[in-house]
Amino acid sequence: MSKELITNMQIASLNDEEYEEYDDDDDDDDEEEEDEEQAPVTLGFVEKPKHEWSLLRHLFPSKAGGTPAWLNPVNLPSGKACLCDVCGEPLRFLLQAYAPLFEKESTFHRTLFVFMCTSMSCLLQDQHEQWKHHPEKGSRSVKVFRCQLPRHNQFYSSEAPKNDGSDKPLGAAVGVVPGKEIKSVVTAKEHVTVPRRTSPFTGAQLIKRNVYVVKCYNAASNATWPEYEIVNEDESEFDSETSNVKAYGKALRNDNEDEGDAKSWAYFTQRIARAPEQVLRYSRHETSKPLWPMLSGRPSKADIPKCSSCGSNRAFEFQVLPQLLYYFDVKNESNSLDWATVAVFTCEASCDGSLAYEEEFCWVQLTSQSR
Repeated sequence: MSKELITNMQIASLNDEEYEEYDDDDDDDDEEEEDEEQAPVTLGFVEKPKHEWSLLRHLFPSKAGGTPAWLNPVNLPSGKACLCDVCGEPLRFLLQAYAPLFEKESTFHRTLFVFMCTSMSCLLQDQHEQWKHHPEKGSRSVKVFRCQLPRHNQFYSSEAPKNDGSDKPLGAAVGVVPGKEIKSVVTAKEHVTVPRRTSPFTGAQLIKRNVYVVKCYNAASNATWPEYEIVNEDESEFDSETSNVKAYGKALRNDNEDEGDAKSWAYFTQRIARAPEQVLRYSRHETSKPLWPMLSGRPSKADIPKCSSCGSNRAFEFQVLPQLLYYFDVKNESNSLDWATVAVFTCEASCDGSLAYEEEFCWVQLTSQSR
């Protein structure tokens, strides 16, 4: 599988389009399936990185597990944003997707970061909060942050990286790690970095300012999932031959199963079967919608809050599949973390908010949908 230098998510030509409302009516199933067929989808697969430097932040990686390779290494999320709103424990880094939008100067570099609490009981509570129709005020155990930078910025070269091990971030930098002295050289393990020539803070101030943030995101602990690089392929490259959706759905149905859920699950499994190892589906288009495993757990337009910074609608951008849990070696036990899909919705204007890391919204669909 190949990886592009800069257009890591293969979306350099994509535009911000208007949000399209999601309809829960069963009668619209066939139309939705046609829309999903028409919208191009980029699939994400996990691989062990080929080099120890492959996932450094100045190479703009898409990655799963380990610790985040922060795009803006200075103004990190802080305070309660780092914590599960249900149990108050630090969230664990799930993945990041490098998704630049070249139609705006400020989104030349753009990365989305997903964090999740490892408690299944918190995820169940998170799901319940979604149905209150004011999800932006709910208690969340899954959080998404968007960070973006223009091509010319204080952290990175304006030229594409060579990806040969020789690339460096701009200027010297220092890493802040709890319980350790400030180091003068950035390494793969030092994910909180500040260019010395551009930072207004002293070393002592940096430690005081960032030590809590680093603790929240487990930069100095073993509480991380295994680390992988995410590489991408167009879904169109895979065999699209599937059996009849309605017939397959009817075969899956039992006395306790809703017909709409059976049909939705049938279509979901058939699309996934084209490339069973996919862990991420990316599609930022006017007709793009998540590939929902079940009909009963889908949101309406009212369930997706508008951007808290600019008030724009949020549009679907990508979804995380449960296959990722297999690569994280999460055991299939009664109380183990599990989900059907996690759909990420982002500001359709990809606005330049007041924060370096703007919080976006995700919708969690579990195999058992309860309100």
